[in-house]
Amino acid sequence: MKIRIKDNSIRLRLTRGEVDTMRDSGVVISNTGFPGGRQLSYALESSPASVNPAAFYSDNEVRVRLPETVVLAWTTTEQVSIEGEQILDDGEKLSILVEKDFACLAPRPGEDESDMFAHPDADTAEC
Repeated sequence: MKIRIKDNSIRLRLTRGEVDTMRDSGVVISNTGFPGGRQLSYALESSPASVNPAAFYSDNEVRVRLPETVVLAWTTTEQVSIEGEQILDDGEKLSILVEKDFACLAPRPGEDESDMFAHPDADTAEC
């Protein structure tokens, strides 16, 4: 799972295997290690109690929670993304985007894209 954070937006991209794991177990967790034995965890979880996408940060973990019915539809169809907004304490909005990760149109050295979704424009791309 990839995470991208910019200002008040968070974006998660999942491979085919991770989407299958979401469908089957309702959670995907990834970690990034840092010097000193510290790590940042980021998780995506499905929740029957959730009504809208929401994000939380605690104990070096970013957790995005999605409604279970939305996750089921996303993991079992061609739907590409789930979007939502969360109002922060200061009135600002946090944009949340969860996407299926597509293979790049142009090959990138050192990238393993074997578990990514086929890019919708792959048939029309000129190499």
